[in-house]
Amino acid sequence: MLVLLANTAAPLFAARLIACGAMGVSAGLLAWWLVRALRSDELAQSAEWRYDVSRINELRRADPLFRLLQPAVQLLARFNRGAFREALPELQRHIHAAGLSRFWLAEEYLAKLEILALLLAPVYVYVFFSWMGLTGLPIALLAVVATVWLLRRRLASRAAKRLMEIKRRMPFLLDLLTLLMEAGATFLRSLDEAVGEFQGHPVAEEFGRVLADMNMGKTRHEAFRALRERLADDEITSIVGSILQGEQLGTPLARVFRTQADVLRLKRSQRAETLAGEAGVNMLLPAVLVMAATVLIILGPFLLNFLTLGLAL
Repeated sequence: MLVLLANTAAPLFAARLIACGAMGVSAGLLAWWLVRALRSDELAQSAEWRYDVSRINELRRADPLFRLLQPAVQLLARFNRGAFREALPELQRHIHAAGLSRFWLAEEYLAKLEILALLLAPVYVYVFFSWMGLTGLPIALLAVVATVWLLRRRLASRAAKRLMEIKRRMPFLLDLLTLLMEAGATFLRSLDEAVGEFQGHPVAEEFGRVLADMNMGKTRHEAFRALRERLADDEITSIVGSILQGEQLGTPLARVFRTQADVLRLKRSQRAETLAGEAGVNMLLPAVLVMAATVLIILGPFLLNFLTLGLAL
């Protein structure tokens, strides 16, 4: 009997030992790969300067996940470029509007979201498989897809929130530009002062990029057109278009800024009135439910007594 137990335990012990050794080797290789990826040097430029190399180096500095999983991100990006071609322009607009790094391409950022969902896949498989058995595997797959969709919606909501913050603060920045230019300051000096005054706010970040573009040699028209394409919002597009049109017609910029600040305030008031008008409609259903609950609470005891006495009779 002891011999039989020994013969049975020996292979089991050997299998466990091999499994532990494999896990240790895997953990060691993973740690080595992480350290090597974090310490890897930047991509070297060739004799002729290339923007794509500089862009990848900037992404590697800005995003640790991209630095760790760059080959996987680029592999999935090639797939996304062919599979989601129509959705990529909208995703690119959301990336810019959300204030993310301008070095992100839409297909690469989507690949990052897909990798984050895949990293959560083992958790989903474990939870749903232990809960539902084999039927939980398709649900785990759906959970991975839903994670990508939720991350995508989170980016869209972040972009919409940032655009709203920009539109709320832009009238004050335009007023400050008007005051500075009417006081005799140049446009570049006024823009620099206004950006410094609103430092840390999204509107300062966007107009700071306009200032940086002009300092790097772009014309005022090109810098504002880049702002319009970057944010891709109807109100901001209208404002920037009016500024560009005023510049082409020779209208003083201070007058244009003052007019556009008034237009933004008017639109803000109209938006507030619209929300106030919709509030009554939105409150109708909760009010009806509250009234129904109140009626049930008041009349409920009387109804119960009536039904009880009626049954007793």
